Amino acid sequence: MTGSPSSPVAENTPGRAGLGPRAAATLVFGSSAAVLVVEIVALRLLAPYLGLTLETSTMVIGIALTAIAFGSWLGGHIADQVDPRRLIGPSLGVSGAVVALTPAVLRSSAEWAPAVLLVIASLTILVPGALLSAVTPFVTKLRLTSLAETGTVVGRLSGVGTVGAIFGTVLTGFVLVSRLPVSGILLGLGALLVAGSAWFEWRTRGWSGAPALTLVVVAGGLAVTAAPGACDVETKYHCARVVADPDGGGGRTLVLDGLRHSYVDLDDPTQLKFAYVRAIASVVDAAFPHGEPLVAHHVGGGGLTLPRYLAATRPSTRSLVSEIDGGVVGINREQLGLRPGAGVDVRVEDGRLGLRRLDPGSRDLVVGDAFGGVSVPWHLTTVEAMTEVRRVLGEGGVYVANLIDHGGMDFARAEVATLAETFEHIALLGEPADIGHGPTDDSRGGNLVVLASDRPVDLRAVQKALDARRTGWKITTGEDLTSWTGDARLLTDDHAPVDQLLQPNSPRSGR
Repeated sequence: MTGSPSSPVAENTPGRAGLGPRAAATLVFGSSAAVLVVEIVALRLLAPYLGLTLETSTMVIGIALTAIAFGSWLGGHIADQVDPRRLIGPSLGVSGAVVALTPAVLRSSAEWAPAVLLVIASLTILVPGALLSAVTPFVTKLRLTSLAETGTVVGRLSGVGTVGAIFGTVLTGFVLVSRLPVSGILLGLGALLVAGSAWFEWRTRGWSGAPALTLVVVAGGLAVTAAPGACDVETKYHCARVVADPDGGGGRTLVLDGLRHSYVDLDDPTQLKFAYVRAIASVVDAAFPHGEPLVAHHVGGGGLTLPRYLAATRPSTRSLVSEIDGGVVGINREQLGLRPGAGVDVRVEDGRLGLRRLDPGSRDLVVGDAFGGVSVPWHLTTVEAMTEVRRVLGEGGVYVANLIDHGGMDFARAEVATLAETFEHIALLGEPADIGHGPTDDSRGGNLVVLASDRPVDLRAVQKALDARRTGWKITTGEDLTSWTGDARLLTDDHAPVDQLLQPNSPRSGR
């Protein structure tokens, strides 16, 4: 009877021929998983150039959601105009080719055409994301034969797609990234998508485009080897390289995401190359009697320059390091000469959680150096985090931290204000123009070092050590530091807009 629930959806509906329920579920599950793999890996590809910031994460998530929405809408529209069996194979194959080329294209753009990096990055997420998201409406159209089962088919495939997205997220975050380089993940995914395209086309209409797309995937693999920005090691968080001093000797520089992070002299750990490291050493040398062994905790490890320095200059010192990146710890052991029993114990853990594991009053010194070149772990900057630092420090203990900032120094001002809320004595070390000792127009930004304690530290001795190490740095404290800090807001677990404060165009920039 006309209008009966069992009536066909349309006379020309392709029906289920050539696409059973298992094949349909496999296509929807795999394409949905692939979208999330691309999204997560794109974050890692962009982090060396844009930073692993809230803005970067928001941008990538927003682009991925845009791709999913656009692909689902357009795919549904086209599926009503064209036989979906003609579309699924090309969608998988073209997205696989784009995914395979993504590492080489993004890294080359960042090196040679940084002005268009955001555009290229957007396209490498939008194109495969939209094509893969269109697979679900294509498959749904093929599986629908009557209005009576619309809810069942749509609901089932929607659920399968969601489970696929969850699987792709968990697989990438917990398995793939820890075992494979980013480029390898994308090349492998690209190859799987092209293979899926070939499988579907073979089953339905004997399409011959798979060999050409396979060549694109192979070309992507070859291009990755020639693309700039290659890593010695891709860790969970960084693209890492170790660079030896060109003039020989034991000097090694640990480069993370293209930025010099640590310098270690394998023959003489007292050689400190970076100014901020010499500043931290100057504070420690002035705050504690010469040669006195310390019990220290380091939030962030990098090349372990400071723990090595303390072990060499203060025998019997015990340093415990919280380093979140196990790959960096492995580099220290395999390439930077870290040996057991050297007075340095490293735990692979988040710095905030590492602090919580320590007993009250158990540390003479806490060193904060978990700040990257273009991003800052905000949860290590708040009043609550500093309260944890104060809790683990013993009587007379000292906290000294490396800060990164630029522009109007808005983050540094907020962090100093936050420390002043927690500790009785605060001092800031840095280039004169950066800390209020000269015209603010001359401020270049970069590294600052902040000193916090509940007992006074001999700042004249600190300045003498800074001068002896030829840092050119000065110290600001007292009313001058209060004036420099201004009306900066405290950073708390409830409100810590660190990524925004680090932006050059933040509201207080240019002071």
